[in-house]
Amino acid sequence: MKKINLGFVVSEFNYDITMMMMERAKEHAKFLGAEVKYVLKAPGAFDIPLLAKKLIERDDVDAVVTIGAVIEGETEHDEIVMQNAARKIEDLSVEYGKPVTLGISGPGESRLQAEARIEKAKDAVESAVKLVMRIRELDER
Repeated sequence: MKKINLGFVVSEFNYDITMMMMERAKEHAKFLGAEVKYVLKAPGAFDIPLLAKKLIERDDVDAVVTIGAVIEGETEHDEIVMQNAARKIEDLSVEYGKPVTLGISGPGESRLQAEARIEKAKDAVESAVKLVMRIRELDER
């Protein structure tokens, strides 16, 4: 079976958390036999879709994994950021016919909750790999 090539887009905002998420995601990709070809850093979760688009357009990328942590502040800004980022990420996946998975935690989470969800970044990798495999199976029929 052909190797699965992934691109990661990681938010620099809350990087103490997202860096650990990225490391867990890289380890899980290796465990699953996928290769992380690119890691791009976006200033924040809201900025992730543009870089995800650039990666998903590449022929050497089968799927993009997004990683971020949107922590609740004093306003509802976290909800706006998360809703728009998630919507654009899904739109890219459908438009390009390649998985762009949501590994962004939040909104409405505290810093402690975000730290407790670091391991969840592996789920976005798992989804990307499974979706690529299922798309390939369908294409082979």
